[in-house]
Amino acid sequence: MALVVIFSSFLVWSPFIFWARGQGMLTVFANYDGPNYLIVAKTLYAPNQIKSNYSLPLPVEYYAAHLPGFPLLIKILNPILPGPWAMLTMTLATSILAVWAFYFLVKKFKLARSPFWLSFVFLFLPARFLVVRSVGSAEPLFIFAVLASLYFFKSAFAKKEINLLSPFKSVTLDFFLAGLFGALAQVTKSPGILLFVGYAGFLIYRYHKTKKIVWQAWPLLLIPLSILPVFWFYKLQTGDFWAYFHSGDNFHLTFSLFPAFNSQRSWLGDFWLEEMIYIYLLGALGVIFLFKEKLYSLFSFASIFFFATLFIAHRDLSRYSLPLAPLVLIAFSRFLERKEFKIAFLLILPAIFLYAINFITYNFAPIQNWGPYL
Repeated sequence: MALVVIFSSFLVWSPFIFWARGQGMLTVFANYDGPNYLIVAKTLYAPNQIKSNYSLPLPVEYYAAHLPGFPLLIKILNPILPGPWAMLTMTLATSILAVWAFYFLVKKFKLARSPFWLSFVFLFLPARFLVVRSVGSAEPLFIFAVLASLYFFKSAFAKKEINLLSPFKSVTLDFFLAGLFGALAQVTKSPGILLFVGYAGFLIYRYHKTKKIVWQAWPLLLIPLSILPVFWFYKLQTGDFWAYFHSGDNFHLTFSLFPAFNSQRSWLGDFWLEEMIYIYLLGALGVIFLFKEKLYSLFSFASIFFFATLFIAHRDLSRYSLPLAPLVLIAFSRFLERKEFKIAFLLILPAIFLYAINFITYNFAPIQNWGPYL
């Protein structure tokens, strides 16, 4: 699977490397939101450094919307590789981790007859995932953290000692790892909190069913608590503990249902939005099938996340829905393993690559001077 990740991304890059499409690999490096994460990795949100070294047409406050999980990984690798290559390398590495986490989740809990095939499909569907794992992006890291957390959460409930009442006598390693990876998701992307909400919903459901409180699950509190050191770091660097909430026009979750179809809102801008209907439809079907298959621990997160997408006002709903995608694939695994789907999938695979290349060609930031990014 690691080779598939690397080779497929190389195919996406090949027009930029060999035919110098646009500005060559600079176009790949400049794809949103990669430059924003690079700036955070270089400056750690320090306003004066951002103002004096970077000229993107964005307010300084906006960078606090990019949580530090992914930028810190870039910073670790930056002494070895130039900034853009450190960013791209981390995207590839976390994409490999994401598909491994998906494979082991499916394999251990027998969620599909062919974990390898389903993992292969996961790398290309939705097609937007091929884009985000071929440019500088925090999504692969976030999806890896979510899947790893779900893996250990589900593992914990496969063990008999879960029925013990003491919170300290038998705290399973699985709950701790579920909380730890959940915390990684939380400090990478703000929707990580939905993982905690999903776990809480499942634990409440289990309490009503068994009348027993799962005290051993207390390490899951690491997920919401992990944001506190992030906000404290914002305070140290920017002087504003609540900098994330003061980052400008960056909050796309609204109180109105299906706000994406109000083209007067920012981040939407047109009325060619039919594909959103299919994203909603597939998400709803995935949630329903997870429930039907009695995969309640996965359903708890998937249902909460899907419900949140119904209130997102943003043109790029396909990217915001990516964390839901692997669970939808699991829900449809029986269909995806059929011969008819395999034939159809292989027929459209070239179109997925063409889509990714075309998307990357036009979705880049106007960077004039790459010196500060190196």
